[in-house]
Amino acid sequence: MTDGQHSAAAGVARPLRIAHLVYRFDCGGLQNGMVNIIRGLPAHLFEHTVISLTDSTEFRRRLPDNVPVVELHKPPGNNPAYLYRIWKMLRTGHFDVFHTRNLPCLEGQLAGFLAGVPARVHGEHGWDVSDLHGTARHYRLLRKAFRPLVGRYVVVSGQLQDYLDREIGIDPARVSRICNGVDATRFRPRQGGLPLEPFVVGSVGRLEEVKDYETLARAFALLAAESPVAPRLHLVGDGSRREAISAYLRGRGLLPLVELAGERADVPEQMQRFSVFVLPSRAEGISNTILEAMASGLPVIATAVGGNAELVADGRTGFLVPPGDAAAICERLAHYRANPQLLARHGQAARERVLGEFSLEGMVARYRELYERMAGQRGAAPLAA
Repeated sequence: MTDGQHSAAAGVARPLRIAHLVYRFDCGGLQNGMVNIIRGLPAHLFEHTVISLTDSTEFRRRLPDNVPVVELHKPPGNNPAYLYRIWKMLRTGHFDVFHTRNLPCLEGQLAGFLAGVPARVHGEHGWDVSDLHGTARHYRLLRKAFRPLVGRYVVVSGQLQDYLDREIGIDPARVSRICNGVDATRFRPRQGGLPLEPFVVGSVGRLEEVKDYETLARAFALLAAESPVAPRLHLVGDGSRREAISAYLRGRGLLPLVELAGERADVPEQMQRFSVFVLPSRAEGISNTILEAMASGLPVIATAVGGNAELVADGRTGFLVPPGDAAAICERLAHYRANPQLLARHGQAARERVLGEFSLEGMVARYRELYERMAGQRGAAPLAA
């Protein structure tokens, strides 16, 4: 037990210290969820440190000023030296909770175990493009190997909960399902209703292969070809596929109709410019951007992958389409454009669902309970051995 942990055990009042490990701290749903948790927990009761295996972007400005972001600049491939650096930080920082997220950070649990961090949490938030359905044998073996080191698992969807039980053999009693929450006061509908002319197809996300924005670009090209009045495409976010997407649209003469906004701090205001929200991902956990769009009163067209079906009520708050199917996305977009009353009705139902089931306050409260119980606060027994 470290000196800091002895102090806590002796009853010395100090904030609970939490270290969050992510692969990269940039603009993404996972990272946005972290920011919401950190900002939502009382600052006088919780102290946070964010550790990025690689680096961070301007997105770190969304964190409170007193939350440090440590960049490890880990190169690709196996590199045990970074585990030593994590161990040293955890050991000297007297952390009570160590929370890793997704497979690239799972090995960090070894550093947490060796550093003696009493509460070790691992979150599963979705799949990577290299393992879209969690079926890769070597990744399953890795997850199984680290089972004894993780005190508690957190999943954001029922699909991920079933996967850990069925494929990894993790006792459901060791798993907490905590759905993402959204700040419905920050994300709210546009005054005056959804914009109809021009009809703006919008999305927010990382321009990476797993998000498959190339399919959305193809769907937009189909929509533009059949529309007497040109629609608009508005993408917020950045990533390695930006140039490929831009080249495709340029080659079809569509760039004048497109805004590639890059990473933005004013996402709520950007969403108020959309008529409809589209998420074309090949894999997802529970998408924060879908929830933000729903809170903004937008109908959502999303691929039927991961936890999307747990958010989008097909035919009531939006539509689900097969992954990689540009024609299906175009068909739904055209249907909305031709039926503005349906567009408005689905958008209103989407916001009502968020208000009833996906509040930010509820998510933060569940994480607070998890952290405090695992760290032995309030006299409660730990949730897992």
